[in-house]
Amino acid sequence: MPAAPADIAASGISLAAAVELTRTGDVWVFRGSSLADRTIQVTTNSPVNHVGMSVVLDDLPPLMWHAELGRSLPDLWSGNHQRGVQLHDLNDAVLTWARKYGQRAWLRQLEPAVTAGMEEAVLRTIARLDGTPFPSTARLASGWLRGRLPGRSARDAQFETAYCAEVIAATYQAMELLPDDRRPSWYDPGRFWSGDDLALRPGYRLGGEIPVAIPPGP
Repeated sequence: MPAAPADIAASGISLAAAVELTRTGDVWVFRGSSLADRTIQVTTNSPVNHVGMSVVLDDLPPLMWHAELGRSLPDLWSGNHQRGVQLHDLNDAVLTWARKYGQRAWLRQLEPAVTAGMEEAVLRTIARLDGTPFPSTARLASGWLRGRLPGRSARDAQFETAYCAEVIAATYQAMELLPDDRRPSWYDPGRFWSGDDLALRPGYRLGGEIPVAIPPGP
C-alpha cells in the first residue's frame, strides 16, 4: 500500500476557513480506507484516491470540479444528479466526501492567482467534459497504463470516460499550467500531492497540504 503524504502541514484549518480561503485552481486531495479507495490507490500506485479543483468565479459560491461514481449532489452545470464528471458546491462536496465516504481532506493552494484567461479556459473545459462517465476499475487501470505511452494531449483527446485526476490534468493543461506533451490519463491522484514533482508552468506552484477539519455531522 502506498504511504500517506509525508509533506503535510502540522496545523490545519476549518472547512469554513478553507472555503473562504480557496481560489480557482486550488487542489483538494482525499484519502479513504474503503475497498474502493484502496483499489484506486493500488491501481494507480497513489497515496491518495481522489482529487478535485476549486472553481471560484465572481459572486458564485466556491465550487468543486471533479469526477466521481456517486450522484449524491446536483451537478451545478447541468442541474442533474449524475455520475462521472461533475461541478458541485464545494462545501457540500467536501462534507459528502468526509461524512458519507469517510475521507480525510487536504487543500493545496495554487500560487499566484490564476488569470482571467485561465478562468475562461476552466469554463470551456467544464462545458466540454461535464457529464463524462466515470470509468470502470478495469478501464481505469488500462487508461492509466495507456497514459504512459506516447500519444495525444488534452487539446485533441476525446474523452469517452474520465476519472478525477484525468479531469484536473486536462483542466490544468487547458489553463496552460501543465505541459500538453502527456495524455491526461498519465496523471493519477498522487501526482497532485506534494510528494510528487508536478511540473507546473514556470512561476506557478502548489503549496503544501493543509489538513481540513470537518465539522461534526448533524
